[in-house]
Amino acid sequence: MAKTVQLDERGYRKFGMRDNLAYAAGDLGCNMSFALKNTVQIFWTQYMGVSMAAMGILMLIVQVWDAINDPVIGSMVDADKKTYKRNKFLQYIWVGSIGLLVAGAAMFLPFPNAPMVMKYVLFVVGYILWDAFYTIANVPYGSLLSLITTDAGDRAMLSSFRSVGSMVGNMLPMAILPFLIYDSNNNLKGNAVFWAALVMGGIGFICFQYMIKNTVIRVEADVKCNEEEAPKFNVFKAFGSFMKNRAAVGATLAPVGMFIGMYGSSYATTAMFQSYFHNAQISGIMQIIQMLPMFAFMPFIRKIVDKFGKKEAVTVGTIVALVGYVALLILPISPDNKGMFMWVGGQLIAGIGGGIYQCVSWSLMADAMDYGEWKFGVREEGTTYALHSFFRKLAQGVGPSLGLFVAAALGFVEANGGNQTFEIALRMRYQAAAFYVVAGLIQFVGLALVYNLDKKTLAKVQEDLAARKA
Repeated sequence: MAKTVQLDERGYRKFGMRDNLAYAAGDLGCNMSFALKNTVQIFWTQYMGVSMAAMGILMLIVQVWDAINDPVIGSMVDADKKTYKRNKFLQYIWVGSIGLLVAGAAMFLPFPNAPMVMKYVLFVVGYILWDAFYTIANVPYGSLLSLITTDAGDRAMLSSFRSVGSMVGNMLPMAILPFLIYDSNNNLKGNAVFWAALVMGGIGFICFQYMIKNTVIRVEADVKCNEEEAPKFNVFKAFGSFMKNRAAVGATLAPVGMFIGMYGSSYATTAMFQSYFHNAQISGIMQIIQMLPMFAFMPFIRKIVDKFGKKEAVTVGTIVALVGYVALLILPISPDNKGMFMWVGGQLIAGIGGGIYQCVSWSLMADAMDYGEWKFGVREEGTTYALHSFFRKLAQGVGPSLGLFVAAALGFVEANGGNQTFEIALRMRYQAAAFYVVAGLIQFVGLALVYNLDKKTLAKVQEDLAARKA
């Protein structure tokens, strides 16, 4: 006997675990492709024979495209006037999922004997195609959260499950891929990278199809323009509209700080475990330790949000995380097992504070889109989320570069690896902690001082929007 589907008062399937799992599958699909990004430089230098200098220039070219790609495609989605059978965003995600299946593998076409100029062309074209299709899928996917439900607790759950999907999509390739693409002598097998990319693209495609099939659009929001009023994309106007949305700015400033700290400290952290603690193998566990608190908060995040509010909860969490980061900077962490456990303890405290934010981070942007519609009378999911993604990507690019520049200025010698002098190793320990503190401060400013949707204000926004639509 078929199970009866429970409907809400408007005739839609009631929000439940099916929605959470479907939304998680979407980011799992995105990250099955995005996880390959870490293999790009190794493939093109070690297997395809492109010099490091040339690769650096090529990466700079495609990163410029990467930065402008999101807002351009986001505005195209917003200005799309067609009526689709299911939903405009779901249709774009479907197209993006097919493109990622092909373009993800196209980035790793194994032609090591091709002329060098042809290799340059293959890389640039392959990367641009991959990045375009990734954005076509990812920007509408991020915007979709605000259309699945208006309930603050439900949005928090969607955000939490998105974070889980993202982590699984990153962790699985991180753990399995090295066993598939390296031989017993630690040399890269180029053909294996191509087939791995194709298989991962196929897995991502299946995840996207599951998400599309099981997603219900419950929020009626008109994001189309009239035929005669359809605007051309104006980057300055889009940026100005985004900056007027205080909630969107605050919700964007927080991950910018997080990525600057995360990526800016990553090189110094690895160097610290190499040359200060002399135990580089354990450095990978740090990422897992910081993720664990998020899983602990997930079962309770809806109750926390319903009782205290998102802004209130993440503000307290950010303060706790900042305490953990400051502890890493000021505690007398010695270069032995005792000091290493102290470092892990500080990271765990920071992870507990950051776990709340990780659970609700994406739903903050969904609420910011509601705020923009409430405040200015215009709903621009695609453009708002695309600019949010633009600044996130900018931080992901600035963070690693800044970390490398600082490490070099502090005297770190890359060729020496873990054989640094004690003074340089100590500098790496302080650099890693300092970047985390800066990240914590930026997050605090974004969430506590800029983001303005406390529990009372958010309820007012959603009540007024519901009244307008009624």
